[in-house]
Order: sequence, then C-alpha cells, then structure tokens
Amino acid sequence: MDQMLNEDDVKRLLSNPDGETRIEIAGKIASQHQGLSSDERKVAEDIFRLMVHDAEVRVREALVRQLKDNPTVPHDVALALASDVDDVSLPMLQFSEVLTDDDLIEIIHSQGAEGKQVAVAGRQTVSSTLADALIETGNETAVATLVSNEGADLNEHTLSHVVDRYGESESVGKSLVERKSLPVSVAERLLTQVSEHLRQHLLARRDLSPEAVATVMIQARELAVLGLSNSESNAAPLVDHLYQVGRLTPSIILRAVSMGDMPFFELALAKLARIKVENCRTLIHDAGKRGFEALFEKAGLPRPFFAAMRAAVDVSYEMEYDGGPHDRERFSRRMIERILTQYGDLGVEFENDDLEYLLAKLNRLPASVKGS
Repeated sequence: MDQMLNEDDVKRLLSNPDGETRIEIAGKIASQHQGLSSDERKVAEDIFRLMVHDAEVRVREALVRQLKDNPTVPHDVALALASDVDDVSLPMLQFSEVLTDDDLIEIIHSQGAEGKQVAVAGRQTVSSTLADALIETGNETAVATLVSNEGADLNEHTLSHVVDRYGESESVGKSLVERKSLPVSVAERLLTQVSEHLRQHLLARRDLSPEAVATVMIQARELAVLGLSNSESNAAPLVDHLYQVGRLTPSIILRAVSMGDMPFFELALAKLARIKVENCRTLIHDAGKRGFEALFEKAGLPRPFFAAMRAAVDVSYEMEYDGGPHDRERFSRRMIERILTQYGDLGVEFENDDLEYLLAKLNRLPASVKGS
C-alpha cells in the first residue's frame, strides 16, 4: 500500500469519509508529519486535532501508531491521545517524549487509570518524582513494572519504601530481587518479607559479596527476632539455607548468641556438628560445661570464638525480659553489655569486625527501663 498521502486520498476522504478511509488517511498523514514543510506540517496538525476527537477508536489508534514516538507532535495532540481510552492512550503514555512529568502524574491519578499507570511505569526513563507518584497509586502491577524498569530512577529511599509497602507482594518482590542494582540495606529488609524461592534468588545475586550477604543475613535475622519471634520454627529455615550455601559462619553464630538468639544458636551448632538439636541443646546447657566444649570442637568452630560464645550462653542464664515495651530489644542490649564487660577480663576474644558490630548494635538498642 502507498504510504504517501496524495490527491486521490483527499478526494476519497471527501467523497466517502467512512471509517476505513479515515483510518488509512490518519496513518498516512501521521507517518509523513516529520518530513513535511512548516506550512504542510501546520495543516497536518490541524487535521490531527480533528482526528483526536474522531468517534471511531480505530482512527485514533492509527494516529497513535505513527505519533507515539514522534518528538515533534504538538503537545496538545499528544496529551489528548494520552488521555484517551486505553487502546489509544497506552502506546502514547509509554513512548511519547512530548509528555511532561506533570502530564503523566495527572493522568495516572485519574479515575480508572490502572492500565495507564502500568504503561507509564514501563517508559524508557522514569524520573524519581514520577516513580514516587506511581508507588503511591497502590497498583502492584505498575510498581512491579516500575521496579523491573532499569531506566527508572529509584534511589535507596524509594526502594525501601517499595519494600515497606509492597514487600509481601510476590510480583513486586520478584521485580525487586531481579533488579540489576540493589542496595544492601534494601536486600536486608527484603529478605524477611519475600518467599523462600525469592529469598534464595536474592542471596544468589552476584553483586552481593559474601561479606555483604553475611551482614544481610544476620541483620535480617535480627529484624525477625527483634519484634517478631525467636522461635525454633522461625530460625530453622534460615539456618538450613545458610548451611546449604556455605554461609553459616562463626561470626553469624556469635552475633546471634550475643543478641540472645538461643534458638538460632542451638540450631546452628546442631547443623554444624551433625547431631539432633535436642542433643545439641543438652550439650550446650550441660551443667559441667564439658559438653559445650565437646560440641564446639565437633562443630569445627575456631577456638578464639569459644570463650565469647561460652560467655554469651552463661549470661543468658542470668537474664530475663523486664516486661516493659520493647523488652526484647532491652534484653539484647543487656546481653551485649554483659558480654562486652567480660571482653579482655575473662579472655573473651572477638574478631575486630564482630566487636565493632556488637558495639554499633549496642548504640542502636534502647536502654533498660527505669529500675530494671
């Protein structure tokens, strides 16, 4: 079919202006728009303004197919097409560079704009302002599309907000896990919310170093413990996963027990020693303390960690929750304070990173309630 508009086309439009003819003419005019002289372009644009109000949706669709990625289309024409029904508007919303952020934000906040929100989220570039507006729509499909879009300007704060609001959404979680660049702080928060399948995918990311993964894992575990639970059922999947990927490290185990997380500690030692957790628990809490030493050696843990872990176990016997708000956090603070008090005095040894970690954690935990 000849794509150039000619005199015969004009005659046909005047003599038989049916839908098929208007569709063909719309496509031809729009396809030639950028190559027209200034006077011809002005006439073409006046025709566009008539056609954006054409009662035949297919006419407007034909117009959009040619104008969606045309950088010289008049703003009012682009905006009219972008505000149309979805069959017309979606290509314009996704591809047109003529539309401004203000245009797009107004459109995504209009009634029944779910499809339009997804189209905007898939644009080649999405500014941080536009991204924030999309996140506030509550449209999970649009947000999942946005997070998958590497051209979207999503900073650490924005990604954290996505985790807070949509972290339990499977589609958004998958998009977050697969995003090319993901800050460690976001990975840490995401880890406690996504499914086991996505969790393993997250931890397999190549841009997270083994050290970063270890930090993420223990901090994520703390988030689960400090405010949720420290039950064995909560700790078991994490211990199993760390063991399977070779990241059940002495540092993670020491940090956990120093926070008072005994279920994680017991399960971790049982896993490393290859014994039942019930038997491991008996050895850890052996009154004669020889059982714990034998267990420690069987688990293959480095000797310098022994005194620190032994001290943490002993301190745990003397501690209890104070019964006030956030008592779990204060319990952890008192645990760390007591363990650090013994640092050096009783031969308790920490690696520098572990000592710095516990000191930093101490600064972030609330002090004991008055009188405790």
